[in-house]
Amino acid sequence: MRGNRFFKQMLGMLFFVTFISISFSAGYYIIELLPLRLTNYVRYLAAIVTSIAIMILIGHLIHAIHHNKRVNIYLEIIDALRKIANGDYNVQLDFNMDKRNEMTDIINHFNHMAKQLKQMEEMRQEFISNVSHEIQSPLTSIVGFAQALQFNKLTIEERNHYLHIIETESRRLSKLSDNLLKLTSLESEHHPFERTDFRLDQQIRTIILACEPAWLEKELELDIALEKIPIVADQDLMSQVWTNLLHNSIKFTRHRGKITIRLQQIDSLASITISDNGIGISETDQFHIFERFYKADLARERSSGSGLGLSIVKKIIEMHEGNISVKSELEKGTTFTILLPIS
Repeated sequence: MRGNRFFKQMLGMLFFVTFISISFSAGYYIIELLPLRLTNYVRYLAAIVTSIAIMILIGHLIHAIHHNKRVNIYLEIIDALRKIANGDYNVQLDFNMDKRNEMTDIINHFNHMAKQLKQMEEMRQEFISNVSHEIQSPLTSIVGFAQALQFNKLTIEERNHYLHIIETESRRLSKLSDNLLKLTSLESEHHPFERTDFRLDQQIRTIILACEPAWLEKELELDIALEKIPIVADQDLMSQVWTNLLHNSIKFTRHRGKITIRLQQIDSLASITISDNGIGISETDQFHIFERFYKADLARERSSGSGLGLSIVKKIIEMHEGNISVKSELEKGTTFTILLPIS
């Protein structure tokens, strides 16, 4: 580093000396070429003045060129900012700069900002598209069956069947709206987040008992082993995690299947695994399972949910500085593993 600095200083001094020598030589030859009768002293003074004038002129030319280049860069930046203000985020500045300076830093930060804005806009458009798709499906059903109810020749059974579908689709819309609001709130900085001391094993056991009608209806076998582990976390948010994961396991486990739930302490972490021997998730789908609106199999079940549940789960786990992972195999089952700091 010091060697490079010394080398640059030597090159700078050499350039300065060369520049002065050329300027004075040019001034001397210009005076000599002029058809004027001057004494040696006056000729010497004229040569000095001419040399200084040449140096000033060259300096102004270099400054003008550099200034014009900077002006062009500023104009390019202003034009790019105008495009971004109009919603065009496909903007990148590219200038051939000889060395790194404050201008190159501005350009690099601008390009990074434009790239981030472009990604956010793509995510926004994808989000709107997904929401529109999820809303359109139940709305189409509601409108269709509401129109069918207008026919007077329907039997009581048919009428009740159509009303049941309308109620189901309305509840689906309500749940979608609730999950959207919940996810938006979690991702904001204003969501209430209150850590309290509570027994994690007791909370999970309470959730399992609350889901009893669902797993009794499918005659599922539950294998439960929960160590007594106190934890410091947001109790309401963690309750949503276990409710969502357990409902998924029950939903996608076949009749008389098995669900295994384990809670144990590993060093300073609480390890929770929820396993089932259900239909499983393909290897490709496992990479996207926590993305918004993603469904591992759209044809699996018409009312299988909005695809937001696992996104909410992952966000809550991340808020607690924990980690969630999934391992699954088609037709063999799925295991979710959650690691949470105990305090």
